[in-house]
Amino acid sequence: MTNELYQKAIKFAGEKHATQKIPGSEANYLVHISNVAMEILMAYSAQKNFNIDLAIQAAILHDVIEDTDTTYEEVKKNFGGSVADAVLALTKNVSLPDKRDQMKDSLSRINKLSKEVGMVKLADRITNLQSPPPHWKKEKIQAYHEEAKLIADTLTEKNTYLMTRLLERIEAYHQYL
Repeated sequence: MTNELYQKAIKFAGEKHATQKIPGSEANYLVHISNVAMEILMAYSAQKNFNIDLAIQAAILHDVIEDTDTTYEEVKKNFGGSVADAVLALTKNVSLPDKRDQMKDSLSRINKLSKEVGMVKLADRITNLQSPPPHWKKEKIQAYHEEAKLIADTLTEKNTYLMTRLLERIEAYHQYL
């Protein structure tokens, strides 16, 4: 992995997410992005059997289409088709009526691409399984936990390190139920 790829992606994401905060926090959204990237880097240090360049760029950019006004074409122009396809697969289709259907659709699209894309989704959920925002009701916390289990059940055989981490985080999340 080159430093230039990382720096280009983090600058792009930083500009796109400039005003966004982590839900339930005053922390800038780049904290979340850097945590997802760190999970990918730790997985690579455990086993170098995947395309780190694709995985790290997708990790850093995974929410730019979903959470900002960034288009697929803009990601493709700046980072190439593979990264843009990854980010698009990681983006929920909000035209679907139900959040569970949105997640199932995204997971289906993720599974059609390389394992690196699935690894980013695993890393994203690992990072998100921290204490829920104070305003979340019990039902939302339960639904989020169930969604995490769906992710683990659907994205099998992507990366042993990340799957182990996700299963540990799912187990630890029980304390909030």
